[in-house]
Amino acid sequence: MISFRPENGRTLLRSRRMDNSPGLWCPLLHPIYKSKGAGPPSVIPRRPGPDGQGFHLFHEVGALVFDIGSFSVRAGYAGEDCPKADFPTTVGLLAAEEGGGLELEGEKEKKGKIFHIDTNALHVPRDGAEVMSPLKNGMIEDWECFRAILDHTYSKHVKSEPNLHPVLMSEAPWNTRAKREKLTELMFEQYNIPAFFLCKTAVLTAFANGRSTGLVLDSGATHTTAIPVHDGYVLQQGIVKSPLAGDFISMQCRELFQEMAIDIIPPYMIAAKEPVREGAPPNWKKKEKLPQVSKSWHNYMCNEVIQDFQASVLQVSDSPYDEQVAAQMPTVHYEMPNGYNTDYGAERLRIPEGLFDPSNVKGLSGNTMLGVGHVVTTSIGMCDIDIRPGLYGSVIVTGGNTLLQGFTDRLNRELSQKTPPVGDRPDRGPGLALQDPVLPPSPIARLLATRADPSPCGFPDFPTSSPVPSRNPGVCFPQPLFPPRACG
Repeated sequence: MISFRPENGRTLLRSRRMDNSPGLWCPLLHPIYKSKGAGPPSVIPRRPGPDGQGFHLFHEVGALVFDIGSFSVRAGYAGEDCPKADFPTTVGLLAAEEGGGLELEGEKEKKGKIFHIDTNALHVPRDGAEVMSPLKNGMIEDWECFRAILDHTYSKHVKSEPNLHPVLMSEAPWNTRAKREKLTELMFEQYNIPAFFLCKTAVLTAFANGRSTGLVLDSGATHTTAIPVHDGYVLQQGIVKSPLAGDFISMQCRELFQEMAIDIIPPYMIAAKEPVREGAPPNWKKKEKLPQVSKSWHNYMCNEVIQDFQASVLQVSDSPYDEQVAAQMPTVHYEMPNGYNTDYGAERLRIPEGLFDPSNVKGLSGNTMLGVGHVVTTSIGMCDIDIRPGLYGSVIVTGGNTLLQGFTDRLNRELSQKTPPVGDRPDRGPGLALQDPVLPPSPIARLLATRADPSPCGFPDFPTSSPVPSRNPGVCFPQPLFPPRACG
């Protein structure tokens, strides 16, 4: 467990032992909290603690980890088992003059706008409310909306003052320097945080799996990306992106429903429904006096129905799609929110096949988009030949789209000639593992930027690599505080 506490301007780190015994604090070499004096940080000598090992017991105040993705926002204290906050990145937007009244749960008013943030606030139908995302291509585009999300996270989930906690925030590997500088200025000037560190999502994912070298395959909502990481560094020249991801699968599901003449009715429209036979028309009653919701908000509610269908029905075939083989596969029964229900057979295998073989998708014949297997091999092929075996030997899958049944089995099959089995974790879902102790505490603390560490341009010079220069995760720590987590 990693956490920080200010004491006389010093930074202390706490690590919890594997046997759940009381954690220990050890001084770090870099004071990340602001101090009145100027000048370079001083080395803090270790003093013998109660156990004679040079550690000290203190109350725990944790550093915060923010992982803001295209689909969801996750934030929490470093070292905890799960994030404090996990809610959609999409927010509802309403003009202030149309809202009025007191600020309710999940509402943030800024400059004539009201942002409806979090699951409950977003699902309330409102007249004219639009939905939007602060991110575009994995990078922050709408800073006003992004600030509203941070405000909501601090006030409703973290429930603590920002100036009490250092912040580690993930960023896209292709993020620009201008956006990094603007984010740094925002966190220091608006939120007055004591220390800040930006780290590539792929590097954090690799560390969470106990590796500093590997090929991170991130298949999320908007894109599937292969990102090579070597000794904790992202190899920019080897990044390969494909638009075949979760949103693409949702579009294919929507087309399937249109072909089968199935109406997508979101739950907010349904007042009552009656059970019907399989394949029979639904018998439901629409709510009266519904607000005049916007098209974007209605489509968002419909997409949630489609996403539930994806998670419940779809399956990736363990071999290239064959119509005859798919027809013999067991069917899956699914009921729509309005009561319509039927069995799905070959189509539940045909839709996700587009992730691995785009030629099977209608309208994409002759397209140059790469399937998942080709994304991996193309990315590794763009790296130096000496490190390719290490990348092939450590393919790590992450992202919500990889939770489709059979995804890793199919990927293993396609890469079986070049790589050992893909690293598969049962908790690989969207984003980063906050609880993994592989993130090295001391090196990260030494690289945390403060107000007193500006570059000549006025912004801290964040390293573009990981805080760990060694290939072996086991040497990340100045002392063996705990054994590294098993890979996989």
